[in-house]
Amino acid sequence: MTNNPRHGSSEPAAVAAGNPRHAAGEASATGAGRGEVAIDVAHLRVVRGKRLVLPDLSVRIPHGEVTGLLGPSGGGKSTLIRSIVGVQLVESGTITVLGEPAGSPQLRHRVGYVTQAPSVYADLSVRENIAYFGRLIGASGDDVDWAIDQVGLGDHAGQRVANLSGGQLSRTSLACALVGRPEALVLDEPTVGLDPVLRRSLWTLFHELADAGTTLLVSSHVMDEATRCDRLLLLREGRILADDTLDGLLARTGTRDAESAFLALIDAEEAEGRREVAS
Repeated sequence: MTNNPRHGSSEPAAVAAGNPRHAAGEASATGAGRGEVAIDVAHLRVVRGKRLVLPDLSVRIPHGEVTGLLGPSGGGKSTLIRSIVGVQLVESGTITVLGEPAGSPQLRHRVGYVTQAPSVYADLSVRENIAYFGRLIGASGDDVDWAIDQVGLGDHAGQRVANLSGGQLSRTSLACALVGRPEALVLDEPTVGLDPVLRRSLWTLFHELADAGTTLLVSSHVMDEATRCDRLLLLREGRILADDTLDGLLARTGTRDAESAFLALIDAEEAEGRREVAS
């Protein structure tokens, strides 16, 4: 096993790859059904450096659905994700994931995490990377084959990661998180920079996983990806502006697309702020 630095982020591709027993059609260890709460964040406050990133954030993420975490860059999406997977120091508040405190050892075999920058070993092949992360959580060779197949890298399984394209690199990182067949999968902007065909195939995969019972939280700053999510969280400046389905959000704002709805919510919030100052 190499000790060379990883390609991209220094964080592991899977802070906790999932339970190898959690396959398609099987119930999660929590016994939760679709729509029940998988991730519960209450009064989360996070300060990074001297900046208050998340002042008092509360949100519940349902089991077995694709929840989109959308908003502009710098709004706190990555901080929230890091808090949920247990790698962010928080000042106060509570986070419960699959019935356990975020970051607890019990979750290391149940939650998959893909960082914004691909986090894999450049001098290993695709298969060697996935097998390495698989061994950490007791996944089998069949699980490795399954993960490779899920991300469509069968023809590149023996190729060194250093020689992959950007899209192939992202898919390798995703496969490393998938290899344990996690109950929850947390993805930090996994489709940014990918071509439209690959983006579509990944979103198809995300929904197939959700249909099999996996909970997915997918962040993006691309508003048109809202149409691909079961539920939307719109985050701006560390605050949740909306927690709704796309249809509900459009009805609430009287708009025709997610970007217009987001802007309408911002305009309404700013107008309310001006009224409070004037009163």
